[in-house]
Amino acid sequence: MSYRQAAGALVVCPTPLGNLKDITLRALEELAEADILACEDTRHTRVLLERHGIHARELVSYHEHNERERTGQLLTKIRAGAIVALLSDAGTPLLSDPGYPLVRAAAEAGLEVRVLPGASAITMALVASGLPPEPFCFVGFLPRKRSELERVLARTPQTLVAFESPKRLQATLTLLVELDPGRPAAVCRELTKLHEEVLRGTAAELAEHYGEHPPRGEVVLVLGACQPRSERRQQTLTALRELIASGARPRPAASALAKLTGLSANELYRELTK
Repeated sequence: MSYRQAAGALVVCPTPLGNLKDITLRALEELAEADILACEDTRHTRVLLERHGIHARELVSYHEHNERERTGQLLTKIRAGAIVALLSDAGTPLLSDPGYPLVRAAAEAGLEVRVLPGASAITMALVASGLPPEPFCFVGFLPRKRSELERVLARTPQTLVAFESPKRLQATLTLLVELDPGRPAAVCRELTKLHEEVLRGTAAELAEHYGEHPPRGEVVLVLGACQPRSERRQQTLTALRELIASGARPRPAASALAKLTGLSANELYRELTK
């Protein structure tokens, strides 16, 4: 259903991830013309405005702790004819950032909602990863609890993109090694910033690297599609039989493949001797 034309509007404005040049001309125009800028952090937004010589009429905070209160206030302003621009600190609002309650409420009220194209760490990391770009699944920040994290990592049959804390990255990679050490992955760190880094490899290789070089800054983790355990086990058994046919001893061969695949050596040996 199309929105009802109104004097006011909500404009969703993506902002640079780090490099302040990464903002569109259209976004700069909207920020300069808006009556109110609803910012995740007004101090952060002021840096962007000063860099581009924009003198905003009014800045208000809009973050996870005041979304409910601010949403009603801003809707009243829009109904009265105000143009409200919504900004997060970096990237596109709503994507693991504040803004969803305001966009939903404005849309349900029939108010105009304009969404501008722009910076997104999600799509940038996906393209930079070198992994299949479609289909993909974005899961926001990865869960902290091991059981929930394992469920997310082990049940994603497409490329997975997630935000992760640099303090928890090593633990996540270690768990991934337990599940599937050969799973392809990429760690994209500090995108568009001075120390931007994209490292690609298997889960085991990345776990080893970051075990020796603890990461800093913003991290986006991209994982190749997980292979069903039954399929992985069957492929491993086929490889094990080929190794044995070439002269390898069964138990050492099973142990070697288990380390590469994350499967149980005893389970492989039992399947082999059935």
